[in-house]
Amino acid sequence: MKLLKFYIVTILLFTSQVFFAQIELKTTVSKDKLGVNQRFRIVFTVNKQGADNFKAPPFTNFKVVGGPSSSVNQSWINGKASYAQSYIYILEPKKQGEFLIAPAEIEYNDKIIKSNAVKICVVDAVEIPKDPNNPEFIAQQNIHLVAEVSNLNPYVGEGIYVVYKLFVSENISVNDWRVSETPQYNGFWNQDIEVKNIKVQMGKYNGEDYRYIVLKRAVLIPQRAGKLKIEPIKMDFSVGIPTGRGDFFGNMITKNINYATASAIRTVNVKQLPEEGKPLDFAGAVGDFNFEVKANKNVLKANDAAQLTVKVSGKGNLKLFEIPKIVTPAELEVYTPEHKEQVTTALTGLSGNVVDIYTVVPQYKGKYKIPEVAFSYFNPKEKKYKTIKAPATIVDVTEGKELPSVANNNSASASKQNVVVTGNNFRFIALNADLQPKIKSEFLKSDLFYLLLFLPFLAIPIAIFIGKKRAKRAGDVLGNKIRKADRLAKKYLSEAKKQLGNQEAFYIALEKALHNFLKAKLQIETSEISKERISEILTEKGVEVSTIKQFVEVLNDCDFARYTPTTNVMMEQEFEKAKEVITNIDKQL
Repeated sequence: MKLLKFYIVTILLFTSQVFFAQIELKTTVSKDKLGVNQRFRIVFTVNKQGADNFKAPPFTNFKVVGGPSSSVNQSWINGKASYAQSYIYILEPKKQGEFLIAPAEIEYNDKIIKSNAVKICVVDAVEIPKDPNNPEFIAQQNIHLVAEVSNLNPYVGEGIYVVYKLFVSENISVNDWRVSETPQYNGFWNQDIEVKNIKVQMGKYNGEDYRYIVLKRAVLIPQRAGKLKIEPIKMDFSVGIPTGRGDFFGNMITKNINYATASAIRTVNVKQLPEEGKPLDFAGAVGDFNFEVKANKNVLKANDAAQLTVKVSGKGNLKLFEIPKIVTPAELEVYTPEHKEQVTTALTGLSGNVVDIYTVVPQYKGKYKIPEVAFSYFNPKEKKYKTIKAPATIVDVTEGKELPSVANNNSASASKQNVVVTGNNFRFIALNADLQPKIKSEFLKSDLFYLLLFLPFLAIPIAIFIGKKRAKRAGDVLGNKIRKADRLAKKYLSEAKKQLGNQEAFYIALEKALHNFLKAKLQIETSEISKERISEILTEKGVEVSTIKQFVEVLNDCDFARYTPTTNVMMEQEFEKAKEVITNIDKQL
């Protein structure tokens, strides 16, 4: 009986301690100053049972690499009860600077309880201590991301390739991995080569045996001279680190940790194409090519069709230049050519052929000469320009009408004919005139006089009708917002529209229009306009993720399209896309 009373008193004391404790949600961090290559743990702890609907703060400028996980700790020490429920995250900074992590929130008895804010200082990357027992150091020494570039000193337009490999030592195990950030190829035309079967191979890294896999392959063609950077690929891993202890059966016990790493930034020094010896008709072809112009038939009748094929084949930047155009005599009707491409992409570059097929229809009998066509390209291996000339093509039209000039010359000797007089050649002079006065009636008391007299009275109901229409339109909030957005889009895009057809000027004007729109709409400075900052600001303003993504895509297209061939149709499509995204953002803000 005494034991039962003791238990009852103990339970009452414990529950009273928990009940009367002041609820608190507290934020703690494992470190508040760290390098950009380090991670830290942030813990949100509530000290009272019954709190629910925990809401973590937005971890802006940080990446969540672990969590959320939770734990509950309940104890009774020296007659005092304690309770703690924790929510744990592992964070990694995205960049350097001082950042404030906002308070977390939790609900208790229909009230919102907030934690304290925490300031984190992120400095330059720090060197991981070379402690053989430090799991981070062990992972760093045994996992390597490598970007292999075939040529670090290419010419503009010369194809190179990059291969990303993951090397893992046999001393550790990788349980899981994912790509957290894909590389960027600013200044390059690029095309990925699919890695179909990822298989583990054996290789050497710094002279030691490693296992490796090929993660990604891409063909790159530089579009401008200078130093171009190939951004790194970034990955997150779950790594099993040996602890040095064995289990009952003698198997090594491992400890799983989260680890992140990235490949090194590779800098490519792109050389400008030489000016010496550059042909006047050079259109940017770089590689090793063949060129031919061929007709499927050279002898035909008038109004019969022949096909003239202009073909460039070989290996090089086949998709990035225009093949030469043919010039035909005026007597031959030529239709817009049909363009065909048969190009394959491999690590060795682009290879195949591009073809323009002209349909030619002669109108008159005779022999016609289509002049020779020249094609120039730069061979990076031989470091010189080459020109291939396709011979002139003769089209012999054996049957059909004679040329008008020939027909006129043949009829010059024909006999003259007498003038035939008809009854309409000469007329008698009219003796009676049917003249009308210039002023038929006076203005006073005329129909126009009375119309103008009563016009002010007619204008009153018209003005009332127009006023009601304007009031109705002013009450159409959604319609006015759409019309306002459209006017704003036209205002900022007017300069870009003027430059349609002028590739570089168009994309510069389009990019400025997008930036000026954001500056005017969001009241931000030019220094704040970056793709990451734009995404953050628009997200905070409640703009849809798909709209933000579309806006960033248009900005990327502007940067990319300045250095790649494009058409008027593509520029018009880009213009409409920009107009649409500006309208969507304006409606959502």
